[in-house]
Amino acid sequence: MSSTQEKVSRLKENMAKVIFGKDDIIESAIICLLARGHLLIEDVPGVGKSSLAHSLASSLHLDFKRIQFTSDLLPTDITGVSIYDQIEKMFHFQKGPIFTNIVLADEINRSTPRTQSALLEAMNERQVSADNVTYGLEKPFMVIATQNQAESQGACPLPESQLDRFMLYVSMGYPSVEDERRLLSTTRPDPANINAVLGKEEVLQLQDEVDRVKIEPILTDYILNIITATRDNSHLQIGVSPRGGLIFQQAIRARALVHGRNYCTPDDVKNLAIPVLCHRVIPKSNSSSQKRLFADTATIIENILEQLEVPV
Repeated sequence: MSSTQEKVSRLKENMAKVIFGKDDIIESAIICLLARGHLLIEDVPGVGKSSLAHSLASSLHLDFKRIQFTSDLLPTDITGVSIYDQIEKMFHFQKGPIFTNIVLADEINRSTPRTQSALLEAMNERQVSADNVTYGLEKPFMVIATQNQAESQGACPLPESQLDRFMLYVSMGYPSVEDERRLLSTTRPDPANINAVLGKEEVLQLQDEVDRVKIEPILTDYILNIITATRDNSHLQIGVSPRGGLIFQQAIRARALVHGRNYCTPDDVKNLAIPVLCHRVIPKSNSSSQKRLFADTATIIENILEQLEVPV
């Protein structure tokens, strides 16, 4: 086992002490972090979304902050605010909770679009602009956002520009009967206090390794064929953007590294196509449910994959 794969395995095992039976979701969180992306999780309350974020930060000894999104939350509650010092007779910028390594944006779709937009610059440029000054964010930086189902009371659908900032869209789902029995019959560690197995510098090194993972030209063509097919599909109003294609490619590299390879395979592409692309396209549908839209687009992307020739 390579040094990289050994590090990833230790991280997975440590998180699995808290998150039972969700190895695929744990892997999605790790892929997002190593690819310098962000993760959006939608599901019913109480299935472990917040615990996932806590356990990832604790396992890596990274700074962690949680923001509870509500209808009265203001953008400055996220980015920070300038406060006037009467003694020095000048303003000082007080940094908000966005200035950390891992941010849990809890129930992000309960806030207004104005507040949601406070995350856009941070998620895309890794910086915050306030009072004509730009402040860089710490490295690594990742947003893990949870959202209630669209049918939930007080939920506001995320706009396309906000959704496009998230690398992966996943759903936790209920645990199996066996995993829930284990959850009920054992004492689970506090996800905020589990021991760290890797450090910040090791995370940054792994992120750099992702950039060096090889993608052969034939696989690049396969990725491009998928992206082009979403733009030409008769069931979709809007296909994947060029930024979505770049994010897709970086996620594929990260998955290859997580599986101990310095090269990508068609399985990496097919495994990530739905969680990376389903929230980046808009179907020709009159449904008002965002959950329904994601289910529709997932089916469409799955059909696209079935119709395209897989490189060998």
